[in-house]
Amino acid sequence: MPRADATSLKPRKAPAQSRSRVTVDAIFEATIQVLIRDGMKMLTTTRVAERAGVSVGTMYQYFPNKQALVHALNERYLTRLAERIESICQAQAGKPVDRMVEALIETYWQAKNEREDLTRALYRSVAELDTDKLVHAFAARVDDATEKMFASARDTELKDVATTNLTLATVIYGAVRNIFERDLSRLEAEGIKQNLILMCRAYLAGFARTENPPGDRAPGA
Repeated sequence: MPRADATSLKPRKAPAQSRSRVTVDAIFEATIQVLIRDGMKMLTTTRVAERAGVSVGTMYQYFPNKQALVHALNERYLTRLAERIESICQAQAGKPVDRMVEALIETYWQAKNEREDLTRALYRSVAELDTDKLVHAFAARVDDATEKMFASARDTELKDVATTNLTLATVIYGAVRNIFERDLSRLEAEGIKQNLILMCRAYLAGFARTENPPGDRAPGA
């Protein structure tokens, strides 16, 4: 099936009032439930409307078709994920780099595993959608936050922050997606997470400063 083009994926309008936002929230949650239960092929605006307790006419006020609806759901998901990563990057600024990368992995891991069925459903849903702009916007936003965080590390000097950051992003995000695509068990996934942390720490250790920064000297040194 050909992917829907970007024009057809645009929502008709954004909710402006609190009542409208509640309605759209209900529509999104209903979309999640139908997507998880029936999959993208069986998802219809009628089923979502029934699940959300709204009329199909109300649905069409916001979303012209099911592709636009699922596209908007993916956009909301990526926006909230980016916000969480930005928050942890700000909190970790200026700390040792091994703590930074562990916090980044833990945050991304937790976000993806809070609703495992939703994560799997969204990964599958994009096959019929043109989500390139969404993914690029998410990557640019997150890269900006993580690059600034790693550049601020007090115990590491990265000569090429952008490349180092891109390497870490590729490894971390790719590893997490692979876990869902291979449908690994929680035990297997936990083992991969711990090894991922060790691997990223070992990679970053190669950029460590030769001298301890001020405030990190051992007692009596």
